[in-house]
Amino acid sequence: MRHTDLIEPLSLDEAYLDVSENKTGLPTATQVARTIRAQIREELKLTASAGVAPNKFLAKIASDWRKPDGLFVIRPEAVDSFLLPLPIGRLPGVGKVMEGRLKSCDVQTVGDLRTMELAMLERRFGRYGVRLYELSRGIDNSEVRPNRPTQSISSEDTFERDLLLNEIEPMIRILAEHTWAASRKETRIARTVVLKLKTSDFKILTRSHTPPSPPSSCEELTGIALSLRERVGMNTEQRFRLVGVGLSNFREVGDESAQPALFN
Repeated sequence: MRHTDLIEPLSLDEAYLDVSENKTGLPTATQVARTIRAQIREELKLTASAGVAPNKFLAKIASDWRKPDGLFVIRPEAVDSFLLPLPIGRLPGVGKVMEGRLKSCDVQTVGDLRTMELAMLERRFGRYGVRLYELSRGIDNSEVRPNRPTQSISSEDTFERDLLLNEIEPMIRILAEHTWAASRKETRIARTVVLKLKTSDFKILTRSHTPPSPPSSCEELTGIALSLRERVGMNTEQRFRLVGVGLSNFREVGDESAQPALFN
């Protein structure tokens, strides 16, 4: 709240900020980002990455660009030069299955996607085709929305060097503790545990489990997160650059309309 009231939390350690009008009177969003990173370093002794861009979609990509400790700026005039060469899998919502479908249409990059007409994308991918059309042009009109009901809580970390799957247990345990501590501040209860992994070539993998009853302790959350690691099912030589542990599917206390146990 020091710089703006327009803050939309994304996870335990990530948020969107609209600083088009900031409280400190700094003239540019880049200067605001530099100031926030410096304050985090000085006051909390922690590193922080920031992305500055014209909209939320581009800012999210920018914030990931120089993790774990960097600042990346996408200026309006540079959107195309940055966006078009990106692999199609870097777009939000383009998971492994969607990436395969797009590649079957000879779409390897965002630039390839932009050559496809809206009608064709809508015909092949339904409503998400419209979203793909907009993303390929750097369009995202969603506003930063503070005070939204919590949908998920997560904590993630980018490694200094890429690690094998069997090397990341200590970090899963630490992140589970952070996520559990953050969830204790919520009045609603999370039903689902999520494990997120990013491979060395930037592919995002998620595994989730909804137990019959919500996790009741940090130990239970940690145990489920570790069990999800065993369901990744990749080559033992595959290396990973990021891991995250999250809680989602928040329900009001006493809401018994829970889903049955489910692994994804």
